Amino acid sequence: MAGISASARSRATRLRESSVYRRIYRDRYYLALLLPGIAYFIIFHYLPIYGLQVAFKDFSPRAGIADSPWADRFGMAHFIRFFSVYNVGRLIANTFLLNLYSLIFAFPVPIALAIMLTETPSEPFRRGIQTATYLPHFISIVAVIGIMRMMLSPGSGSVNRLLGLLGVEPIYFMIEPGWFRPLYVISGVWQDAGFGAIVYLAALASINPELYEAAVIDGTGRIQRIWHVSIPGIMPVMAILFIFNMGRLLTTGFEKALLMQHGTNMVVSDVIGTFIYRVGLQEALDFELATAVGLFNTLVNFTLLVTANAVVKRIAGTGLW
Repeated sequence: MAGISASARSRATRLRESSVYRRIYRDRYYLALLLPGIAYFIIFHYLPIYGLQVAFKDFSPRAGIADSPWADRFGMAHFIRFFSVYNVGRLIANTFLLNLYSLIFAFPVPIALAIMLTETPSEPFRRGIQTATYLPHFISIVAVIGIMRMMLSPGSGSVNRLLGLLGVEPIYFMIEPGWFRPLYVISGVWQDAGFGAIVYLAALASINPELYEAAVIDGTGRIQRIWHVSIPGIMPVMAILFIFNMGRLLTTGFEKALLMQHGTNMVVSDVIGTFIYRVGLQEALDFELATAVGLFNTLVNFTLLVTANAVVKRIAGTGLW
């Protein structure tokens, strides 16, 4: 019986493997479409992991990564240097606050926009609004900052001209530290809200229409249907995207912050990303320190991601894993 059972298991394994191979061969052209994406992640995300050794070594371009000597016995010299010499508290606070404000003020906007578009009865109006809010996503950061500089110019900008008609003195928006964070968040909302709403529009479209019909029969109004049907229907998507945003609380694209940065607003605009760029490439070419800061940033973000996933999974019942 043991021999028969083993033989049956062997045949089942062979059938299962052959079935997998047949499905792979059947879908070979579709799977081939994944190759560019896989190559991208391997080349730009996995192979650079080898270079993390630089954070623990006194890197020498002539010796290379592998043959460069270790910074100290435990390889922590550059981390200690970062926390003891540089204004690390300001860098972390600026990065955290920028992302926190974006999470508070920018995260709900795509949700509200998607619900508004779904509830709009006029098809031409809905398509026009969706197109108008979707297109800014494809404008480069450089162009966005250029538009902001023209509109907010104290001499010729349309915003200051309007304020002048109201009797308000010109405001140097792009220079004053107090305006950096609001402008950063508002420009991000304008550029990304329409694109972010696409995910929620797809989630709203997948909600069973019978739920809305039952709600109408029960005599609920539009606001009640949104609150009791639409929002619970997209809650899993909201939870996943919230977790992703929590995992990026210390990650700020340095391009936008760098382009908006000025000598007078460095106290609020200097974030971890601009610090890594300045120290690692622009000024000191201190590759070891830049790599150490980047690794520290990644570890903190990973911790935040795992924590947020555990909390959201306990509250909402869904998570990344």
